[in-house]
Amino acid sequence: MKKTLLAGVVLTAVCILPAMAQQQPKPADPRLKIYRETPAKINDLIHTKLDVRFDYKKAYMYGKEWVTLKPHFYPTDTLRLDAKGMDIKTIAVVKNGKNTPLKFTYDSLSIAIKLDKVYRNNENYTIYIDYTAKPNELKAKGSAAITDAKGLYFINPEGKEKDKPTQIWTQGETEASSAWFPTIDKPSQKTTEEISITVPAKYVTLSNGRLSAQKANADGTRTDTWKQELPHSPYLFMMAVGDFKIYKDKWKNKEVNYYLEPKYAPYAKEIFGFTPEAIQFYSTKLGVDYPWVKYSQIVVRDYVSGAMENTSATLHGEYVQSTPRELIDAYYSQGRSTIVHELFHQWFGDYVTAESWSNLTVNESFADFSETMWAEYKYGKDEGGAHIYDDLQNYLSNPDAKTKDLVRFHYKDKEEVFDVVTYQKGGCILYMLRNYLGEDAFYKGLGIYLKTNAFKNGEAHQLRLALEEASGRDLNWFFNQWYFGAGHPVLDISYKWDEATKTQTVYVNQTQDGDPFILPIAVDVYAGGKKERHKVWLRNKADTLTFAVASKPNLVNVDGDKILAAKKTDKKTLEEFAFQYANAPLYRDRLEAIEAAAPAQGDKNAQKIILAALKDKYYGLRIEAIQAVNMTNDEVRNAAQPVLQSIARSDENTLARAAAISVLGKLKASGQLNLFKEALKNQSYAVQGAALNAIGQIDPAEALKLAKGFEADNKGALTQALIGIYSTSGSDAEWPFVYGKYSELGPQAQFNALQKFADLVGRVQKPEYAQQGINEIKELGVRFKQYVGDYVKGMLNSIKTKREALKDDASAKVADDAIKAIDAK
Repeated sequence: MKKTLLAGVVLTAVCILPAMAQQQPKPADPRLKIYRETPAKINDLIHTKLDVRFDYKKAYMYGKEWVTLKPHFYPTDTLRLDAKGMDIKTIAVVKNGKNTPLKFTYDSLSIAIKLDKVYRNNENYTIYIDYTAKPNELKAKGSAAITDAKGLYFINPEGKEKDKPTQIWTQGETEASSAWFPTIDKPSQKTTEEISITVPAKYVTLSNGRLSAQKANADGTRTDTWKQELPHSPYLFMMAVGDFKIYKDKWKNKEVNYYLEPKYAPYAKEIFGFTPEAIQFYSTKLGVDYPWVKYSQIVVRDYVSGAMENTSATLHGEYVQSTPRELIDAYYSQGRSTIVHELFHQWFGDYVTAESWSNLTVNESFADFSETMWAEYKYGKDEGGAHIYDDLQNYLSNPDAKTKDLVRFHYKDKEEVFDVVTYQKGGCILYMLRNYLGEDAFYKGLGIYLKTNAFKNGEAHQLRLALEEASGRDLNWFFNQWYFGAGHPVLDISYKWDEATKTQTVYVNQTQDGDPFILPIAVDVYAGGKKERHKVWLRNKADTLTFAVASKPNLVNVDGDKILAAKKTDKKTLEEFAFQYANAPLYRDRLEAIEAAAPAQGDKNAQKIILAALKDKYYGLRIEAIQAVNMTNDEVRNAAQPVLQSIARSDENTLARAAAISVLGKLKASGQLNLFKEALKNQSYAVQGAALNAIGQIDPAEALKLAKGFEADNKGALTQALIGIYSTSGSDAEWPFVYGKYSELGPQAQFNALQKFADLVGRVQKPEYAQQGINEIKELGVRFKQYVGDYVKGMLNSIKTKREALKDDASAKVADDAIKAIDAK
């Protein structure tokens, strides 16, 4: 499971609303005291056979199921199946081809079945169930990662929504598969599967495993039968139905297929085409070939999360669907990192599955870490360093995260385990572990874990044992503090040079509450034109490290491999940071120097860092420097401006070009107009958007006129620029375009554009336009009240005041009602 982009909204909101992070602590929830044990296995799933068809008008699924089970160990004459919100018509045991009805009770969440006899664990039995799934009538709660939990989704089922395809798809994680078929809906269960899906013949279907049969029916429908012949967990079952075009690719002798809406089908290779290369890369690294019969990826509408790693059939939200022009700006974007994240789950999550949600780390932390693996391999070490650093910052920026264990046996709700601890912190922990063990031992250990537990379940202890077997090293200390403990080191690092004794002293204090962390790290000492590496262990709240050096070091680089999942204050001088930027090799080395220099650009060393970083080999650091450069400092501006102009004209990276244009635009210098107008011819939406905004700062009327030429083809940054230009300089004439585009934006983009959009809502003349905008803003506030509710209410209050000034009392009342609706949620 890849989390949605909601985290970005959270981070932005926290920056704007720091007061929100300082709310009074809530009393402890009694649910946190409950030990979340792995559910006992009474019966084991063996095989699940389904025959399903759909009522598009009612949004019902009519299902017949034959589920084969056996007692796990102890004899039993009872069976309990999860089945949420269904009509159960018949339950029978199947013997010699005949159905014998069984007694059962059903409470709308689970079925308690009295079997026809006592079964022992060497006896299989098959239960037949005739049922109707009614997902739209089910009251289900989702999470930050999964916004809904009704299992089965009918999208535009009657075709009444313009420009939206009719689709059906499923979402099983965490325990929502039991909303569309009765099962033991726990990750510790494994079953083979056969699904026969009857649909209108014009539609395509996709499910787990191989398509074993297709049968045309006399009534204009077709029945597709899919067989998953290797066992997997119920939450990984999937179906998708709709008008999809299939692009057929392959890896070795296995099908690798991409299912897209027809208008995006021509771009399938550009979107997904690196998948076979990624399958080969992960297969080689893990020493375990991709284990399933095929690998398909499908993109659906209105998906409730980022993506989902259903066995052999990953389902993506529509944000991965892109045109070639959008892909110009993608680089290692959210979409591409999601594609490899879900692919890696086919090993960590599907082949070996977390035995309980408490152990979700053995699924999600690995999928998160796999994004960095692919970034390093495909785009270089700097891209990998940037990716894992972003993970660390996402974790550190969440103040509650430091209170949560990675393996979490106490939680209020299982959905809460899908968070920055399980994902981002977990990925950072694996990054440290790889560094400590070394590449070869680390990946050998992962291979042992996968082979030992193939088609079964795993937990953190089994991972530890596998890595210990590979490396020969005890890892209890590592797992105890990182997997079964919470928090992170907070390091204060200072330095002292003694010329008389030629001794360099480094003081490392751990200032976090609680016990010290045990940290094996590298310390690199740069002196006399050479680098000497020292391997040290930090074990105490206060460690003193001493190094004999022939001359005063130019730099002492603590954590030379930049792997620590820690927050640190490193008391280097700007001269030392300048040396670090020029000589230490890693992304984080150079980023630390840029961040140290950014607020001190009156200093010559700081200027040296920033100006050098404008030409950094990695585009991400060029962008950091571009955004940091202090153009109000004459000396800096005079040196930086020609470099920025060169970047704006010809940098190989479109995002760096766009960043440079944005900085130059803020100078509001008419002499730059030709540069910006030339940039409008670029195919990159990011470059065009930055250029249009820059023109708008110099000549708003000209920007408004130029904006009209981009209404027919705009995405991403260009769309946001158009919204901004029209919101600032436009009028009622531009409202339909602004409203239409704003309503199509994702939550992060809506939040980014909210202030300007709200300004236009406040001043349009037509009350109906104002009310459209107010309701759109209200939806954002209601949906993300926890993160941005107060900020959105502030915007609505401002709109209310402006509508009152325009004597538009009706719209002012709508704004007031919107504020009340957010409060009431």
